[in-house]
Amino acid sequence: MTKPVSEWKTYEDLPPTCMTLLELKTINKTGSWRAMRPVLDEEKCIKCLICWKFCPEPSIDLINDGADGIRFNLEYCKGCGICAHECPKGAITMVPEVEH
Repeated sequence: MTKPVSEWKTYEDLPPTCMTLLELKTINKTGSWRAMRPVLDEEKCIKCLICWKFCPEPSIDLINDGADGIRFNLEYCKGCGICAHECPKGAITMVPEVEH
C-alpha cells in the first residue's frame, strides 16, 4: 500500500512511476534548449532521492548509488523543475540558465 504524501521520506516510499530508460540517455540530450537549471544546496539535501525518482529524464545521477547524494547531468536536463518541486527539503532551486 502506498503511503500518503505527507509520509514520504525516501524514494522507496513513493508509488511506482514511469522513468525514461537509461539506455535512451545517450540519444536524448535536451540540455541545449533549457531555460532554467537546477542547483542543489548540499547542506539541505537529505539524500532521499525523491528528485531522482520524479525526474522525467535520466538527468540526475546517483553518487555511490545515492549514498553520497546526487548530481545533475545538464546535458540531459530540460529544466522542467519537477525535481525542485518534489524535493521535500527545498534543497533544489531553479535558476535562469544565464546565471551559470
